[in-house]
Amino acid sequence: MPETTALEADGKDWTWVLERVCPECNVDVRTFPIAEVGALIRANARAFAGEFDEHAATATRRSSPDRWSLLEYGCHVRDVYELYLLRLDLMLTENDPQYPNWDQDTTAVEENYGGQDPLIVADQIVGSADALADRFDTVTGDQWQRTGRRSDGASFTVESFARYLLHDPEHHLWDVRTS
Repeated sequence: MPETTALEADGKDWTWVLERVCPECNVDVRTFPIAEVGALIRANARAFAGEFDEHAATATRRSSPDRWSLLEYGCHVRDVYELYLLRLDLMLTENDPQYPNWDQDTTAVEENYGGQDPLIVADQIVGSADALADRFDTVTGDQWQRTGRRSDGASFTVESFARYLLHDPEHHLWDVRTS
């Protein structure tokens, strides 16, 4: 399998997805009932796993040099689900925590996303998503208004954090389906 080569770093501040529809993938995170976040995470993970089933032979191939392969996007989504579980736990157990920084581009190279086993990654996506979805399923009442902050200063409530999260894997599912 190919070793992951770095792409140009994504320096965008994607928090704008909390205020408007994404013009690329058409996801509008403002529109879903917050109580459905767990179900939406599970559905996305299973859709991603389905992409691996359908495109197993080409999962490591990039459609162009500036886009990740299905495998690389899958590794990223798995890691996002794991990271967000840690961040959600911080928000639910500490007062206004600042999350540890995470450089997704460095992680992709250091963890050799393109060299991982696609079948294992597909299973890991589902497992990571289920763990995060299960944790979101426990959130009730005022917990949705608990806060946390990224190292760049962006502040979230558990609700806005959930909505922001949902865009990322949905956008990457769109990425792999339009590559």
